[in-house]
Formats: sequence, C-alpha cells, structure tokens
Amino acid sequence: MVNLGLRRVEDSVAAKHPALQQYAACQSHAFMKGIGAFLAGSGAAFAVQKLVNKKLPYSLQWSLLLAAGTGSLASYVVTRAETQKCSDFWIYLETGKSPQELATAGRVSQPAENLPSPEDRESMAPPVRRNKYGDVVE
Repeated sequence: MVNLGLRRVEDSVAAKHPALQQYAACQSHAFMKGIGAFLAGSGAAFAVQKLVNKKLPYSLQWSLLLAAGTGSLASYVVTRAETQKCSDFWIYLETGKSPQELATAGRVSQPAENLPSPEDRESMAPPVRRNKYGDVVE
C-alpha cells in the first residue's frame, strides 16, 4: 500500500500511474488556493461593505452573508481553474501530450480500422441536423 495524503492506494494502482503523487500534490495545492480565495474574497467584500455601509446602512448579518457569498464564488472560480490545470497536468504526465494536442490529433487523424466500410455507410442513417438550441431541423 502506498500512502497518498490520508488515503492508502494499492501498489498495483500506484505502479500503473507513477505520476499519482504529483497529481495529488497539485490537487491539494488547488484546494488550498481555493481556501485562500474564500478568505481573501470574504475579507475584501466585508471591507468594501463596511466602507459602503456609511452611505447605505444595513445590518451586520447582511454584510456577513454577502461576504460569505462573494468568498464562496471566488473560491469556486479559483478552485475550478486550478483543478482544470491539474487535470491537464495529469493527462500530460500519463500520455506525454497536452489535452489540446490530443484533441487536435483526434480530429485530424482517425485510424482506418475505425472507419465504416462502404456497406456500413449505406445502412447508416443520415446525420441529424440540429440548430444552436439542440432542436432537430428537418
């Protein structure tokens, strides 16, 4: 068993994914940045509300609620962006290519064994056309 933070990972899984430690460290860093963004966003929002409170007085509970909401939104945005970076990093470590390179390679070249034969093409239904809202267009 390999320790990964507080969890234990089977040796076979750790052997298949040698970059698991780096990915876990990246995710941990992303979550810590999210906590920092929550604290900074909440503090900044509360400070701004205290300045505005002199012109528009309202109760402390609303200030705290708005500050917590602002901090939560900041935390979500930062954590999501950092987690996406970690996912891209994981794909790079596992494949040696960036997700953008893999997407481009997937669109440009398709192996011949995956292409339909002429007989299969005749039996296939014509592609369905859809508008930008996803509705089928005749």
